[in-house]
Amino acid sequence: MVEELSPEELRKECEPSFMANETTETMLPLKSIIGQDRALRALSFGLDIKDDGFNLYVAGAPGTGKETAVKNFLEDMAKKKDVPYDWCYVNNFQDPYEPKAIKLPPGKGKAFRKDMERLINEARMVLPEAFESKDYARRKETTVERLDAERKKLVTELNEKAREEGFVIQKTPIGLFIVPVVDGKPVSDQEFVSLDKDRKEQIEEKREELKSNLMNTMRQVGELEEKIKEEVKKLDREVARYALGHLADILKDKYKDAPLVGKYLEEVEEDILDNLSQFMGRAKNTPTSLTASLAREIQFRKYRVNLIIDNSRFEGGPVVIEHNPTYQNLFGRIDKETQFGILSTDFTMIRAGSFHKANGGYLVIPVEELLRNMFSWDGLKRALMNREINIEDAGERLGFITTKGLRPEPIPLDAKVVLLGSPFIYHLAYSLDKDFRELFKVKADFDTTMDRNEENIRSYASFVSTLCKKEKLRHLDLKGVAKIIEYSSRLAEDRGKLSTRFADIADIIREANFYAGQGESDRITRDHVNKAIDERIYRSNLIQEKIGEMMERGLILIDTEGGTIGQVNGLSVINLGDFSFGRPSRVTASIWMGNEGIIDIEREAKLGGKIHTKGVMILGGYLAEKYAQDNPLSLSARLVFEQSYGEIEGDSASSTELYAILSALSGLPLKAAIAVTGSVNQKGEVQAIGGVNEKIEGFFEVCKIKGLTGEQGVIIPLSNVQNLMLKEEIVDATRLGKFHIYPVKSIDEGIEILTGVKAGKRKPDGAFEKDTVNYRVDKRLKEMAKKLSEYPEFKERKKKKRKNK
Repeated sequence: MVEELSPEELRKECEPSFMANETTETMLPLKSIIGQDRALRALSFGLDIKDDGFNLYVAGAPGTGKETAVKNFLEDMAKKKDVPYDWCYVNNFQDPYEPKAIKLPPGKGKAFRKDMERLINEARMVLPEAFESKDYARRKETTVERLDAERKKLVTELNEKAREEGFVIQKTPIGLFIVPVVDGKPVSDQEFVSLDKDRKEQIEEKREELKSNLMNTMRQVGELEEKIKEEVKKLDREVARYALGHLADILKDKYKDAPLVGKYLEEVEEDILDNLSQFMGRAKNTPTSLTASLAREIQFRKYRVNLIIDNSRFEGGPVVIEHNPTYQNLFGRIDKETQFGILSTDFTMIRAGSFHKANGGYLVIPVEELLRNMFSWDGLKRALMNREINIEDAGERLGFITTKGLRPEPIPLDAKVVLLGSPFIYHLAYSLDKDFRELFKVKADFDTTMDRNEENIRSYASFVSTLCKKEKLRHLDLKGVAKIIEYSSRLAEDRGKLSTRFADIADIIREANFYAGQGESDRITRDHVNKAIDERIYRSNLIQEKIGEMMERGLILIDTEGGTIGQVNGLSVINLGDFSFGRPSRVTASIWMGNEGIIDIEREAKLGGKIHTKGVMILGGYLAEKYAQDNPLSLSARLVFEQSYGEIEGDSASSTELYAILSALSGLPLKAAIAVTGSVNQKGEVQAIGGVNEKIEGFFEVCKIKGLTGEQGVIIPLSNVQNLMLKEEIVDATRLGKFHIYPVKSIDEGIEILTGVKAGKRKPDGAFEKDTVNYRVDKRLKEMAKKLSEYPEFKERKKKKRKNK
């Protein structure tokens, strides 16, 4: 017979002696990520390699602390990097719709913005003063007078010529007219008509000749007027250039190491000279409306510097975590504003995105959030492949915006992108997106567990210490830390492992700190940790209590005493998300003579999952190999989970179902005091299952409700013993002999415990040992096969088969 497990095998205690300190207060803080050596190695490789495409995908289950761990790791790496450049957008004076990008050493961007603001403000003061100076007035007057004299001379000569020919030139609102003079006075049109024909022809001939001279003179006058304007403009530019020269030269010298700045300053200077009139509008003591003042200030926006990235405050490279990776949050946006009822924009309304902020460092993005946002995934791939950041309106890509908008110059991209997500999404993206394979060549897998050894236990204690110091919580004493270690192994479902779900561990410590405060304790003890765990369970186990109540009242039929043929207590786990618990279920088997095989009622009712169906089908293989070597397997059986109204999934009840069939075939009752869990293969080996602690505890709770008799217990797979981290209550019950846990490695071992009858081995002659379970099963199957063969229907079926052959 199988020996039951000792109390010491049901739970691995943690001895407080592992710590040299009395509390976590005096422990050294945690300096690195613990339990993730594989992931750290991958991170180091992915961040150090400079080739294209070696971005990282950090895979791990939620709650493993991968985001915090990655953030801390990246911040340490970023300290070794140079501070990246500042980036500005400035006006493109050749094409304002395509603003130019300028990079500057860190901290210079802010200075450049202030310098340009100062330059324009000084220009607005200096230029009007320069044009109000007496020297400028004298030079302008001299230039105008010289050219005006030439114009007057031409006009005078034309008038004299007209007088000599007997005409006078009269100026009217609609132009110049050549009027003939007769008898010393100008002639009107009526008087001209009354003149004789020869006289009129003579006057007209001279007037046409004079008209040609007039046109030539007026052309020369027009050219002189244009020349006056050009000379004045040339003078204005000369004066303005002289006034601005020292201001621009200072900036050119200051930013001589930035060629783009020097070129930009030359363009600014030329634009100011081309638009001097807007600098001349400063009227002293002249009240203006708010609209006019705003319109005037808008004219000077084109000289501003839009500093989108300012790295003056950084030491090392940036680490940016974007939790809301919308297209605009990643790649920036171009804002718009209403001016005088019109929606407008310009380069000063360009805003940076996370890619701009992370340029020269690291950008961390949760992949699930990334995939939820339209265009973000495609935009990210395009940016990484082209190694540049483009700012564009997402509406343009949809075709919703047809008006002309800004097309800012792309900024070169030099950043590592780190995606955080589940292993499932990684495998999905790797399989379906060829670009993903080329861009994210490094996978860092965060494990959910780590070995429970002395080194990791001490590291765990350091994590607890760091958490308490960081969040100003009460520190834990030795027994409190030991309880946290045991709880961690429980979360890992392995006594030899510790969980890396640090978020759950941290929550328990925070709750324990609350209860320590209620008890006015200056330390968190084991009792406080136990209370935090118990209270967390209590908040979530209402359904478990309701199910237990229904079992106690007989609404759900579960026996914990006596025995029944073809009936056994199976164990399953109900997962409510934040809480999982074990629920016993009655599994029954009915058999009859026939050759339908094993029929799974759950599958027939479409309540059985694929894995559960597979587990049931394995039972037929086991029965056929063990009992049908010399006889056909003539069996019809039905299996069902009684009072189960939801879907059944998993194969952890396959051994339970097999025990029910063996009981029904052998006629031996199964002990109701013993519940069973474990999957089985075709060779009869009992295999490990999940949730073993919850399943044992679930049956124990039912036994408590119905009354512990000292006979109750659970059969589990031998390979699951290493997963046992049961509640202290169950350990104490086994120590008192009130509860028992039996580890088995085969169906034969389990059936012996359930029936109290030896399983029986096959003898050399092929028969099983007499009066054993296997003997009874084999005998019953042979009897059923023999009786079935005597039925006329069976004989007729055999004849048809032979005939078809």
